[in-house]
Amino acid sequence: MSKRDYYEVLGVAQNSDEKEIKKAYRRIAMKYHPDRNSDDPKADEKFKEATEAYEVLTDSEKRSAYDRFGHSAVDGSAGGGGFSEGGFSDIFGDVFGDIFGGGRGGRSGPQRGSDLRYTLDISLEDAVFGKTVEIKVPTLQACEPCDGSGAKPGTSPRTCDTCGGVGQVRMQQGFFQVQQTCPSCRGRGKTIADPCSSCRGQGRVEKTKTLSVKVPPGVDTGDRIRLSGEGEAGPNGGPNGDLFVEMSVRQHPIFERDGKHLYCEVPITFSDAALGGELEVPTLEGRVKLKIPEGTQTGKLFRLRGKGVKPVRGGTVGDLLCKVTVETPVELTKHQRELLQQLQESLSEGGKKQSPKQNSWFEGVKNFFDDMKL
Repeated sequence: MSKRDYYEVLGVAQNSDEKEIKKAYRRIAMKYHPDRNSDDPKADEKFKEATEAYEVLTDSEKRSAYDRFGHSAVDGSAGGGGFSEGGFSDIFGDVFGDIFGGGRGGRSGPQRGSDLRYTLDISLEDAVFGKTVEIKVPTLQACEPCDGSGAKPGTSPRTCDTCGGVGQVRMQQGFFQVQQTCPSCRGRGKTIADPCSSCRGQGRVEKTKTLSVKVPPGVDTGDRIRLSGEGEAGPNGGPNGDLFVEMSVRQHPIFERDGKHLYCEVPITFSDAALGGELEVPTLEGRVKLKIPEGTQTGKLFRLRGKGVKPVRGGTVGDLLCKVTVETPVELTKHQRELLQQLQESLSEGGKKQSPKQNSWFEGVKNFFDDMKL
């Protein structure tokens, strides 16, 4: 009986990488595993067929020979479903090691420490102009008395007798051998007979360290500054992780920020809107004069160029946009009411010229109702 093409068996393309092949084999092996299909001899055959294909296609030399000459080039090594010493268990451990707590290599030896994140709350002014601030960060640091080894000063950890320093042990589960974390050293590969009293054998202690962070001009909420090596100390004497300082800009009482532009609302009096004038408006760099032309309507935007933010990644400085809001006077005196009534009467005599928007709106309403009558 002729053999099926190995790529067809695993359902992968001929140019698939090892990761894709491993994923495909895992799916098939889990489906046709003998322990799951004890009453189905065909499942056992499909399982062996897939495993044979996996063994060839994940070996660069065997795969190259197979691609050139087909099954005849690898029948001796693949063995028609048989496996060389350690081959089957190695394949199982390699593919399913992350499920059963093992795999090749183990966790022994130094490991990199975890990265940390710190949220820095800053004002809009500090975000725009930059500032150097000090922060206090609680983190795991290498224990000084034992220099991160976890052993009492003057002593040192010794190789684990159970796993021989590998950090993993092989366990027999039915037909297979799988790797699991060593129960004696918990994957470290070493045991400590006399632990350090400061860190209790962990090699790391929790401390709060003070760091100086230089906030560059132009940062915004969500921007991050990376401080290399300022994260947690690594287990077993490994290197430190990094610290990421994330910006959070507080809400400002006057300005709103949108990228490189700033916005603010400027209330003006009815008389200033009608007659025009000159006002002082705030910017982050101080006060500036803003000229209000005669007949300014509420909602009008005035742009002050170059009074916004210079982006942290470069580019032109943004603008400050001032939105004018005409404020209606309240708590009028009797005399003020009389003056406004006189003004209202005078304005009504002016007709459409002095209230163009109002007249246009009423004209639109009239046309709307006229159309409804048709």
